[in-house]
Amino acid sequence: MNKTILLGRLTRDPEVRYTQAEEPMAIAKFSLAVNRKIKRDGEPEADFFNVTAFGALGKFAEKYLKRGTKIVLTGRIQNDNYTNKNGEKVYSVQIIAEEIDFAESKKAADNQGAETTDGWQEIPDGIENSLPFK
Repeated sequence: MNKTILLGRLTRDPEVRYTQAEEPMAIAKFSLAVNRKIKRDGEPEADFFNVTAFGALGKFAEKYLKRGTKIVLTGRIQNDNYTNKNGEKVYSVQIIAEEIDFAESKKAADNQGAETTDGWQEIPDGIENSLPFK
């Protein structure tokens, strides 16, 4: 069985292309940053995966996903190994998306980065005058 579930944020907007077939099919490519649960000194805090979504999922990615969007992705791992012009073997892996779901509300996504490092949201100056209570 080849099944993977990833929770992460897009590192860039999806790049979408369409096939030249009679009924064009969307092919969306993007990168997903997935935080590591255990962080050790000197090691990266996240892993980065290249993702490809075909057809309806490709159109979904084009319409709704953008850099920073937090998603849950279900898919399969695919090897893309090849030999380059110099005769060297190149190893790479990509994730083929089978399902994509939002992992946070649109409101939470819009407020991303609005919190300070202590977990409290910053309140703009002068807001007291517009509050309905004192």
